[in-house]
Amino acid sequence: MPRIHDLSLPICEQMPGVEITPRHQRPRDAWNSTVLHLYSHCGTHMDAPAHFNIDADGIDLVGLDRCYGTAWVARIPHVAPRALIGVPDLGAVAEQLRPGDGLLLATGWSDYWGTPKYRDELPRISRELATWCVSRNVRVLGVEPPSVADVNNPQELEEIHRILLNGRVIIVEGLTNLQAISKPRVIFIAFPLKIRGGDGSPIRAVAIEE
Repeated sequence: MPRIHDLSLPICEQMPGVEITPRHQRPRDAWNSTVLHLYSHCGTHMDAPAHFNIDADGIDLVGLDRCYGTAWVARIPHVAPRALIGVPDLGAVAEQLRPGDGLLLATGWSDYWGTPKYRDELPRISRELATWCVSRNVRVLGVEPPSVADVNNPQELEEIHRILLNGRVIIVEGLTNLQAISKPRVIFIAFPLKIRGGDGSPIRAVAIEE
């Protein structure tokens, strides 16, 4: 039987940009419901080209066929804070990856979720690795930090996102639980909400080990 791994952070009010308020309550209204106020890039999420005004493509126009497929897990343990991750860090995965495959970077950085370090000291995708992903036709790049670039450096943030999004690489940020995956290759699924013209969306990301 295949093993299914949930790679998503739970959406909760402790998460920046999230507010959950009651709307209906069963004793009064016969059912329970809530109103969700969600930052479009909260938790485990996907970026759309519209995130950086690259083109008119909102998250609703990201092809679902590109959100499902084979992905390789590159293990980069003990990554240093603010490190620039390069192609050599991928190890054997760099040779095994084929055009159209996905690439997931298992750094363990999600362990810092809920601390200032998670956002302010995150390891980043180097320009070298971003351009390599485009040249190798990587379908999706998934990372554990909340961004592929330094969120406190607007120039770097825009440059790395533009390289990837212009190269049609889907960006998934805020992954977790990658250490539970035992095999180097999985089926990776990450479907966004169908938000018309959206710049991004929270997702439920999963990996399936055959």
